[in-house]
Amino acid sequence: MKNYLAKMRGSQTSPPGPTLSEVFWSWLGAFLGIGLVAFLHEHWLSAMDLSLLIGSFGASAVLIYGAIASPLAQPRNLLGGHFISALIGVAIFQTVGTTPWLAAALAVSLAIAAMLATRTLHPPGGATALIAVIGSQRIHDLGYLYALVPVLSGACIMLIVALLVNNLADKRRYPLWWW
Repeated sequence: MKNYLAKMRGSQTSPPGPTLSEVFWSWLGAFLGIGLVAFLHEHWLSAMDLSLLIGSFGASAVLIYGAIASPLAQPRNLLGGHFISALIGVAIFQTVGTTPWLAAALAVSLAIAAMLATRTLHPPGGATALIAVIGSQRIHDLGYLYALVPVLSGACIMLIVALLVNNLADKRRYPLWWW
């Protein structure tokens, strides 16, 4: 038991803090990426009763603008993780959505398993699957369209912004790989 509890103390010190330049570029990317998705959502898609902005994109912004060297932030993971998780979330909602606790647990756990199996692990994908289950009636009415709009299209917009902004600074390079 002592060894088990000792693992919870951690074994390393905190990493060094980011430079002011790194903070600025991360802020700019997140502002432009989320801002563009939110603007298009508000001024274009909401008029068609579609959504483009989902909560899991906030977590994706942290990765693709603030932790650009992370394997979890690469395009394959961003796009594949969200898309696969959205499909799973919709399928689970449509099959066991009448039992919310079971649908939520299955959607997130199966999304994680699928992302691991396909090498597309992107933590916000778990939230994307969960949103498909616990989202509003508007989200549920989308059915499998949810995987395309808002999920894949919104992630593509954020990726384009990440490609443009992350490569403006001399010391930043994104992506490290595509597939």
